[in-house]
Amino acid sequence: MPKERLQKLLSQAGVTSRRKAEELIVEGRVTVNGETITELGSKADIATDHIKVDGHLLRAPKHHTYIALNKPKDCMTTMSDPEGRQTVMHLMRGVKERVFPVGRLDYHSEGLLLLTNDGELAHRLMAPANHIQKVYVVKVTGELSEEQEKQFREGIPMHGRKTAPAELKRIKRGTNPWYEVKITEGRQNQIRIMFKHLGKLVEKLRRVKIGSLELDVPPSRYRSLTPQEVKKLKKLLKMDAE
Repeated sequence: MPKERLQKLLSQAGVTSRRKAEELIVEGRVTVNGETITELGSKADIATDHIKVDGHLLRAPKHHTYIALNKPKDCMTTMSDPEGRQTVMHLMRGVKERVFPVGRLDYHSEGLLLLTNDGELAHRLMAPANHIQKVYVVKVTGELSEEQEKQFREGIPMHGRKTAPAELKRIKRGTNPWYEVKITEGRQNQIRIMFKHLGKLVEKLRRVKIGSLELDVPPSRYRSLTPQEVKKLKKLLKMDAE
């Protein structure tokens, strides 16, 4: 087999996402044939090289696993938490393959989260260039004016860079109205920051759709994706022709 970049191998083996794999390499937690590797451009062959992460030998997954989880509030979208808080991995009891979360939902947010050991699918799903739409329902402290709604849709300044165009629709009126938000970006705390910029705080935030995948399980529960759902996702990510 041809040599591949280490971060891609770690991702394909279901260790973690490609971005997190880069952090593991830089932190000196990856060895190849006994030698610690910290250069991101380094390559290896999983079939012939001994690749270890934190001392554990890397092996390609026997088969790919795809899990749809309804992440509850007050739960970390990480493999572990130094503060001892609950993580999504605590909810994965019964899943035999090692999987990792694709992207993130912040601690106070809930809803649809995909977990998998298919590193290539995860990488493409998170890649901004693929413009995969995510849909959220959001409860906020007060209605936006027409001008504020226009600003939200066109983009809000965030960390020195304007957010990409978004879709916004009020779905329930009231003192604390609900909005449906559709975005193709996944910047940390993006929706909360966008509403805060317009003077509104987010009380509840739930992701209900990622691409073609819809939320259909109760909080804290998960299910495996059907072969048809996986095929549809891969088609969306242009993986079906490879």
